[in-house]
Amino acid sequence: MSFFFEVLLGGLLAGVMYSLVAIGFVLIYKASGVFNFAQGSMVLFAALTFVSLLERGISFWLAFVLTLLAMVALAWTIERWVLRKLVNRPPITLFMATLGLSYIIEGLAQSLWGAQVHGLDLGINDEPFEFQGMLLSQFDIFAACVAGVLVLVLSVFFNKTRTGIALRAVADDQLAALAVGIKLEKLWLIVWTVAGFVGLVAGLLWGARLGVQFSLSLVVLKALPVLIIGGFTSISGSIVGGLIIGASEKLAEVFLGAYIGGGIENWFPYMLAMLFLLVRPTGIFGERQIERV
Repeated sequence: MSFFFEVLLGGLLAGVMYSLVAIGFVLIYKASGVFNFAQGSMVLFAALTFVSLLERGISFWLAFVLTLLAMVALAWTIERWVLRKLVNRPPITLFMATLGLSYIIEGLAQSLWGAQVHGLDLGINDEPFEFQGMLLSQFDIFAACVAGVLVLVLSVFFNKTRTGIALRAVADDQLAALAVGIKLEKLWLIVWTVAGFVGLVAGLLWGARLGVQFSLSLVVLKALPVLIIGGFTSISGSIVGGLIIGASEKLAEVFLGAYIGGGIENWFPYMLAMLFLLVRPTGIFGERQIERV
């Protein structure tokens, strides 16, 4: 039983890492109703910029601030030269725009910082420690605490501030929001900036775990089942979805792998997400769309 709980807690903590990437998707989707396929490239760009500045002798916090400013500049450029030109276009048009942006951002990162693999040390001891007979990762616990703080802050931002309420109004109906005087361009700039900050945090944590390399952008693929299960419009749902995916894939790998072979954690989350699509397409915390005809 102790081994079961060790695997379960390890999976829950690992699932928080998936949630950090999923939160960036939720932010963009809540503000524009668009699935931002460029989020993975933003995570890569942030991590690569940060580690490259560190390697040039810049201190940790100055590199963090400079990388955050770079993400703000990236957000401003995307809003000014892409999104503002595509207001009120069909969602598929915006999705294809973000798909193109993902390749542009990756190419920009490679041009600025090169394509070599970098190691990233955040000073967090990743050695496991024993708790009640279970071995838990200190790095995963740190990541869980960071994700918890982010969820709390973003939940307050979206539900209690005027800007957050305006963002929800824009997501519901852009034309109606424009009609009542909401400045769409300003709100999109804010939400892309916040998504850039979340991408920076996720990039640092994932870069410290996997190394800063271009395959880091593929982490978005693991965020897809998290979004499907938790819901595309819920920040809290991204955390719950990440916990479900993390726990289920680890338990399946350990306890089912002996019967049906290894590598289960590579495909089990997508099978679970497909089952959710059949039963509850909007996810656990997703908002159901009501259309008048």
